[in-house]
Amino acid sequence: MRKASALAAIALVASPLTAQSVDRTEVGRIVDEGVNRSEVMLTVQHLADHIGPRLTNSPGMRAAEDWTASKFRDWGLKNVHKEGFDFGRGWWIERSSARMINPRPITLTAIPIAWTPATAGRISAPVVVAPMSEERHFARYHGQLAGKIVLVTLPNDGSEPTDPAFKRLSGDDLSKLDVYEQPKYDPEASDRRMKRLEYSAKLDAFLKAEGAVAYATMSPRDGKLVHGAGYLFGTGETQQVPGVEIAAEDYRRLARLAKQGPAPVVELENVVHFVDTDTRAYNIIADIPGSDPSGAYVMAGGHLDSWAAGDGAVDNGAGVAMVMEAARILQTMGVKPKRTIRFVLWAGEEQGLLGSMDYVEKHIAARARKPGTPETGLARFYGWANRWPITRQADYGKLSAYFNIDNGSGKLRGIYAENNAAVVPIFRDWFAPFNAMGAGSVAIRKTGGTDHVFFSAVGIPAFQFIQDPLDYGSRLHHTSIDTFDHIKAADMRQGAVILASFLLNAANADKPLPRLPFPTEPGVTDPFAWPDPNDLD
Repeated sequence: MRKASALAAIALVASPLTAQSVDRTEVGRIVDEGVNRSEVMLTVQHLADHIGPRLTNSPGMRAAEDWTASKFRDWGLKNVHKEGFDFGRGWWIERSSARMINPRPITLTAIPIAWTPATAGRISAPVVVAPMSEERHFARYHGQLAGKIVLVTLPNDGSEPTDPAFKRLSGDDLSKLDVYEQPKYDPEASDRRMKRLEYSAKLDAFLKAEGAVAYATMSPRDGKLVHGAGYLFGTGETQQVPGVEIAAEDYRRLARLAKQGPAPVVELENVVHFVDTDTRAYNIIADIPGSDPSGAYVMAGGHLDSWAAGDGAVDNGAGVAMVMEAARILQTMGVKPKRTIRFVLWAGEEQGLLGSMDYVEKHIAARARKPGTPETGLARFYGWANRWPITRQADYGKLSAYFNIDNGSGKLRGIYAENNAAVVPIFRDWFAPFNAMGAGSVAIRKTGGTDHVFFSAVGIPAFQFIQDPLDYGSRLHHTSIDTFDHIKAADMRQGAVILASFLLNAANADKPLPRLPFPTEPGVTDPFAWPDPNDLD
């Protein structure tokens, strides 16, 4: 009896796997096409070298929108179109320069901060170190900033790396990811983050009123890396004072000289342009149609936009190229899936996942609007997950799975299961043909920060792959050296092949992937916690 019971239990556990079985003949065809006739590196090279930075609504992003859509059409995908949403202003850098001219001439490594205005030609002024991170700091510098370039970051002592910049995940690293983390619900936290978001506009107004000619921040990384991230992109939000981010080593030199006196003199020229011809951003959508008359579909995506400092190669040209290559592989194979396979290239990810948020709100599920909450800009991102109730939209029951790639160009090593225990054995089965390629880890934990988040938050089975970090987090993410040179071709081919296989498995499975319970408002995780007083200012 015990043996029979055990066998019955095994059969019950195994039955979902049987329903999601892998067609290894099709896997073989995917591998053949994706390894022997790959175009993934040609795709990412065009995005990085020919088009370059793709800040949302910039001329570079518009060129990328048109080019990627044309590639989908050339490959024979259907329903290729743009889907727009309200975003704000375009902005791009024509050229910029920064020099210290006194006490000695030296070229500084710097970049204009996104969506800040141009300088009035080439300007020169002494610097003043005025560290400010909260509105209450303004009074300390009242009357001291007129005619100055204001260094608003508190200088630090620098840092030296203790770990290698380039890394691949070990088996031990992967095992540490497979930990269930209980969700935390703190609806007041988003309100506190919103207050901090408003600080940039308040700082700009203060600097303008005080007569500052420009301001500078310090790069958060050493190694002469700069980023240039800025978030006041909405119509009517534009800053009035030009801003630059200066490499940490150069910034600290200026601060040391200013401390000893006299203050060094810096020359700046930012030739930047705003683009207001179209304030809508656009997601790019393409389909391989399925036979299911219900309109059911599975989807893969990555964000097409980037910051302006580098070429957006690993973040996220690499992910886009793998998504597009998966589309090319499957289309070239002539697959006839049961469910439609949809490919989406998102806009506005770097400004708060705005493209994927818009898709979710239009097609999947809408969340109740909180009175007084801003509906534009980065403020839309904060607090979105704390709005209740959730109302299903037309595609809620049609979308059975979403897969995202946005962790650089490293080899796919596994996938985050987003606390969905029911998909774990299914994904292990799907990874089995790729164990020899280094992929197979299924980590139960959730991960965040990219375009699967809002799908998962409304109950869609949505997943981000685990990737070898390489030097993505250590020196490439959002920086001036995010270029094609750091992309590994073998990793890109492996990633595109695995994504194509997962999509075909999900599209042809007998049953849709299991879902977690439909989300309803949870209780506050720690009802006894007191907020940090600094967050209440």
